[in-house]
Amino acid sequence: MKIHAVRSLALVAGILAFIAPSSSLLAQSTRTVYVAHLKPMNTNVTGTRTRGEARFTIDGDKLTIQIDVHGLPPSMEHWQHFHGFKDGHTANCATIADDVNHDGIIDLIETEKASGVTMVPFTADPDNMDVAHGTYPEANANGDYHYQKTVSLKALEAAFGAEFPGKKLDLDRRVVYIHGVPAVSKLPSTVVSLGTVPAYVTLPIACGRIERVSAHAGK
Repeated sequence: MKIHAVRSLALVAGILAFIAPSSSLLAQSTRTVYVAHLKPMNTNVTGTRTRGEARFTIDGDKLTIQIDVHGLPPSMEHWQHFHGFKDGHTANCATIADDVNHDGIIDLIETEKASGVTMVPFTADPDNMDVAHGTYPEANANGDYHYQKTVSLKALEAAFGAEFPGKKLDLDRRVVYIHGVPAVSKLPSTVVSLGTVPAYVTLPIACGRIERVSAHAGK
């Protein structure tokens, strides 16, 4: 009887080992999706309602960033980034309440109280972390663009950690901003930017908070 019992237990253990995937396999096959719904800002300057969606899909070491935007000032390059706080607390999109100089326009500097600082640029090479000189998408004549880039999650995390020591991407604590109006736009002198970058380049025209929407095994 003991021999039969031992054989039965061994058989059950073998079946369980076969049907139960290891935790490492599950980790490798888990696909997580984050989404930011982009809503218009500074429509009194743009004359249009810029809107869209930013989607971040993590699958193993792959991070795919997909951004679709409509209602943009057409035929020009638009800077796009996620912004956040260095101390890790949750960022939110700036509102008209953040227009501290009451000029009716929310400039880049005025977003900092609600949104923190510019962190990751969505350029042709995001993990270069080159905010000021990267290649950004250009809206077509209809005011639309589609951006998609797949990067190594480990490489981006390493670049982010080098730029912001000890900090993690923490996507669901960040917001996405789309920037830029034509150079001929009449902006008051109270609208400011960072360093020598012109205010029309960095003026926020859409924003959305990133939220985790799903996580499941497999594709």
